[in-house]
Amino acid sequence: MKSILKTLAFVMTLAFTAVSCSSDNDDNNSAPASRDVKYEITGNYTGQLDVTYMEKSGAPLIEDVPSLPWTKEFTADADSDGALVHTSGYGGVAGQTVTAKVYVGGKVVSELTGKADSEGIIVVHPKTYIFPR
Repeated sequence: MKSILKTLAFVMTLAFTAVSCSSDNDDNNSAPASRDVKYEITGNYTGQLDVTYMEKSGAPLIEDVPSLPWTKEFTADADSDGALVHTSGYGGVAGQTVTAKVYVGGKVVSELTGKADSEGIIVVHPKTYIFPR
């Protein structure tokens, strides 16, 4: 089950990235020029979580989330296109929550909170942030 969820999370991340990259530059003109990225996952979810994110080179990585809160910080490479974090899990309790945030230059540029369904499954995928060019 865990490998199926990881594979599903990876495929969904790539699909969402492809779709969200089309024309989301409308409010990036006022966005920070920094490439300092911080991902943050918080909440009260008690099930098994994993996170998929774009690392500093722009490549996607998948990690287990051992406990909440979870954070990852780095400075993105100059040729990296954006920042994205996606988390999913199973085995939680209905109604438990997870919030995923993307910070760039210390400012929250994307945020989403999700709630576990009746089977304790949760998926949270905030909007992809595209670095200004």
